[in-house]
Amino acid sequence: MSSAAIRIPAMLPAEAPLAMPVQDLYGIPPGTIEVKTRPHGLLVKRLLLIALTALIGLAASSSVRLALSRDGLDLVEMALLVFFVPLFCWIAFGFVTSAIGFLKLITGEHPGFTALPRPASTLRHRTAVLMPVYNENVDEIFARVRLMARSIAKAGGAEWIDFFILSDSNPFHGRREEAAWRAVAREAPIRIYYRRRQENIARKPGNVAEWVRRFGGAYENMFVLDADSTMSGETIVGMAAIMEERPSIGLLQTVPMIANARTLFQRWMQFASEAYGPIASAGLLWWSGSEANFWGHNAIVRTRAFAESCGLPELPGKPPFGGHILSHDMLESALLRRRGWAVHMVMIGGSYEEFPPTIVDHAIRDRRWMQGNLQHLQLLGASGLHWVSRLHLLIGASAYLTSPAWLLLILTMIGQAATHGAGSVVALAPPSVLALTLVLLFGPKVMGTIWMLAKCERRRSFGGAGMILRSVAIDAALAVLLAPVTMVTQTKAFFGLLLGISANWNTQVREARRISLREVLPDMREHLLLGLALCGTALIDTMTAAWLAPVIAGLLLSPWLVSLTSSETLAKRAAARGIFHVPDADMAGKREDLPLRSGRESLDTTLAVRPALPTGG
Repeated sequence: MSSAAIRIPAMLPAEAPLAMPVQDLYGIPPGTIEVKTRPHGLLVKRLLLIALTALIGLAASSSVRLALSRDGLDLVEMALLVFFVPLFCWIAFGFVTSAIGFLKLITGEHPGFTALPRPASTLRHRTAVLMPVYNENVDEIFARVRLMARSIAKAGGAEWIDFFILSDSNPFHGRREEAAWRAVAREAPIRIYYRRRQENIARKPGNVAEWVRRFGGAYENMFVLDADSTMSGETIVGMAAIMEERPSIGLLQTVPMIANARTLFQRWMQFASEAYGPIASAGLLWWSGSEANFWGHNAIVRTRAFAESCGLPELPGKPPFGGHILSHDMLESALLRRRGWAVHMVMIGGSYEEFPPTIVDHAIRDRRWMQGNLQHLQLLGASGLHWVSRLHLLIGASAYLTSPAWLLLILTMIGQAATHGAGSVVALAPPSVLALTLVLLFGPKVMGTIWMLAKCERRRSFGGAGMILRSVAIDAALAVLLAPVTMVTQTKAFFGLLLGISANWNTQVREARRISLREVLPDMREHLLLGLALCGTALIDTMTAAWLAPVIAGLLLSPWLVSLTSSETLAKRAAARGIFHVPDADMAGKREDLPLRSGRESLDTTLAVRPALPTGG
């Protein structure tokens, strides 16, 4: 690249159109290619997962059914079973997945992993890194771009990797973005381009699709990022090399870790991600194989495969359940697999994202995800989808149906207590079922704790054994309080969608801010009213009220939970005491120390590559 090109950067390269036809989801399935990276024994693994889940669910439901049917089943008791069985199987599925991942990791076995290629000399085709943005903080966006560009160049990818900022921002933000782009692109060691759409059509998937149709023909692969994503140059170059070596792979999804944890809520979520996430991810990788999922960011996609497979149609009807597909990523992975492209998840370092700073901001994002995932229910019958892809879509949708189901189960349990007299809750949950429930709910945390304590080096990276146990105890207590808050928030959002209230696509709040009690109380009215109403259960049956005590406590304390966890001051105090300490916390966990914020020369000093790659092919 000449010095003149650096001083006067081109806003966009020459166009290289690539057709991206809209897919017919219910017509004749397209032809497929041969998947060459499919791990051996996947069907047996999946049948084992389903069988273990069904066995646990059957054991618990049989115990409850026998206890309830001693004097015959009435309508209330039948309703209890209708809600209990699927909900219990849901938590059993998560537990079995985590248990399998735990067994793999604790024995030192990494299922389907191999070394991440590093030499940039293996690259033969061009790759584009795409960062869609929408009215984001301009300084922070281009700080990330600047540092990722330097990291890519340091890893040897400057010749093969270009960076695109794809803006859907309004004209005011657009002018600031363009000025920042000129300053960054003028000095960048790789080519950085900027494009702002005049019409914001179909949100992020429309943004990416427009780039594919205009420029996709020039690039073999594209990395899809979010505005808060960070990836190291070594990881980007290495994953591009994987795509060179395994031409039947259509998508590689990384498991990004949380960075820039400033508030107590973010530090808590960061610790949970680092402590329990690896075993869940290893279990997911074990059974998903070449039919993994796409989370919409921090992933590399083969551009031609995406173009021929993933042109998204609009759903019939009006939003929230019709119109543009919001959770496009899960469907895109299903459509890639429908045409025969392998979709893999890889657990490697160098992939980061930010987390919403408060419970309120997380709930706002979660509502958009709920709407998008519930849209998938009408796509389960699409033609040609792999059955595991349908399972992913069903799991994503059912995750948002569990909250209303839990609330209905609680109300039905209270109805049983009112109609069957004191102590009837014991029939619903015999001691054996109670013990099994606790194992399923807290088992993944126990396994994560054992994993953290198992090796000396890992134990030190989390702050030592004492600090791990203290952090896990605080995490468990906070999780118990947050669960009923999430239940009510998601139930409220669910009924809002049923009433036709669609989620808006607003700029995601990423800046930390303390939420006062006065500010949060209006949003917690339903939580407080339900908590007070549940207190009245004590007038019906003290045993039922005792069972509901954790739910009542979470609901009545919800304003304080939201307010206190939004605090940066409490986060700093927790950090000073070693609470929620994670590996490399000093480098990747604090805003002021994250390389993207501080302007250090390289990301790679903080991002240790952890090998993980599907073998075969």
